[in-house]
Amino acid sequence: MKLNKADILKALEGISAPGEGQNIVESGAVTNIQVFGDEVEVDVTIKNPSLQAKKKTEVEILKIIHREVYEKAKIKVNLKVDAPSKPKVNQIKGDPIPGIQNIIAVASGKGGVGKSTVTANLAVTLAKMGFKVGLLDTDIYGPSMPIMFDVALEKPLSVNVNGKSKMKPVENYGVKLLSIGFFTQPNQAVIWRGPMASKALNQMIFDAHWGELDFLLLDLPPGTGDIHLSIMQSLPVTGAVVVSTPQEIALADARKGVAMFQQEAISVPVLGIVENMAYFTPAELPNNKYHIFGKDGAKNLAKDLDTPFLGEIPLVQSIREAGDVGRPAAMQTATPIEEAFEELTKNVVQELVRRNTDLPPTEAIKITTMAGCAAVKKK
Repeated sequence: MKLNKADILKALEGISAPGEGQNIVESGAVTNIQVFGDEVEVDVTIKNPSLQAKKKTEVEILKIIHREVYEKAKIKVNLKVDAPSKPKVNQIKGDPIPGIQNIIAVASGKGGVGKSTVTANLAVTLAKMGFKVGLLDTDIYGPSMPIMFDVALEKPLSVNVNGKSKMKPVENYGVKLLSIGFFTQPNQAVIWRGPMASKALNQMIFDAHWGELDFLLLDLPPGTGDIHLSIMQSLPVTGAVVVSTPQEIALADARKGVAMFQQEAISVPVLGIVENMAYFTPAELPNNKYHIFGKDGAKNLAKDLDTPFLGEIPLVQSIREAGDVGRPAAMQTATPIEEAFEELTKNVVQELVRRNTDLPPTEAIKITTMAGCAAVKKK
């Protein structure tokens, strides 16, 4: 029997489009009908992506053609889903900390590049500029911030907030500070597996009364491991700063640090790269620069990765001495060191403003399988 295309169209008008008030012919869901004797091929595009909607549409097409047109028709339904794309909504899906505007993670691919020193001086400089600043030392196994801020013997107090007991961060130089170092003895090693370290970290994040902050800086441990994932699963990090020295060994790890934040499952904007220990300048020869670890390594890496270069910090003895005595070097006045950290901080703030203007807030990542712990894909 030769079938008629008009009869098939009329029959299909008896099927409503899933989720719409019209039938599938009126809505334009039926895009094409081809008839070959007793064979019918129907092309249908629906907007409902659910498996139930797809199956229901296909079954109804088969039934109505068999019932209304020809019961022995050989029917093939080509069903396509054209779901409208969801608009990009500036919505944080993680657990933001009330009162904290921006969370900046300071990271490095390897240890020994001065990441904690940069973080401490960045925090102090932001405070000098009039911002409200907090600093969370997330290095569970090697906390150094209590020493750098001269508060190693302090203990966070307990305060009552809305009927709940919260930790009150220790404060010095205008920076609110929490670290696992406040809860351990100076000679005590923290020997914890990852889950226990992550739990302690979450307590310092969410069981603390940070108050109103413009910036919360996270001093991350070296590498790209468990603590980093815990942080980014717990918090919607606004952006990341990667610290490196100029030599090739450090740059190779800094590249991995940048790649970690850019990984699709994490997707934290990288605000830029800092070159620490960029050059050595003796106090007696302030105009001389000796590039002990190489020249412009991090600057060139930033260019290669199309990432902003935030600034360079010299290798100066007083920076180390200032950290050891618990008074960050950025607190100096009218010195090249103060200028270097001010330039760095201004660039970080500038990139942060640009990031907040151009991109929606970062979502805290949800890793539910081991795929979230896979090696970073090469770009």
